Amino acid sequence: MTRIVAGTAGGRTLTVPRGETRPTSERVREALFSRLEHQGVVDGARVLDLYAGSGALGLEAASRGATEVTLVDSARPAVAACRRNVTSLGLGQVGVVGSTVRSYLAGEPSTAYDLVLVDPPYDVTETDLAELLARLPAWLAPDAVVVVERSRRSPEPTWPAELEATDERRYGDTTLWFASTTSGGGELP
Repeated sequence: MTRIVAGTAGGRTLTVPRGETRPTSERVREALFSRLEHQGVVDGARVLDLYAGSGALGLEAASRGATEVTLVDSARPAVAACRRNVTSLGLGQVGVVGSTVRSYLAGEPSTAYDLVLVDPPYDVTETDLAELLARLPAWLAPDAVVVVERSRRSPEPTWPAELEATDERRYGDTTLWFASTTSGGGELP
């Protein structure tokens, strides 16, 4: 069972799509958001959740005060689960986009995000992840934070020049890599 850990929707259960989705564990989400809240990153933030799956990461951010959250996933079951979760939690600041991450990031940025959460499936190669990360800077606000979740066996992501690695945290078989903008991010307001 996957639940929202804290905030206005804390304790509420999420629908998880069947298949290859592996929701971030409560322990990892609790540690991640405790850290992000301590840094003042979540409250009032515009958040982008790529490879959203059930939407657990983005919905956790919304529950904790993010003002705008976009969940992106291409799998129909994941998109349907995200929409059900948004409706059942009553989080009106959350939008769901049914698209590949590559297609979404190839579009014109409409929002400068303060926080980007990237939790790709294990079969996304390091090269594909590096290409995705290279597209992110145009979508980022000044002082944005990017978090990448991968298997402990995965190497550190290849960050583009506009992102500076700031930390790495390990929780069981999960590693979280943190980076922040180095050049002020995108040009959007």
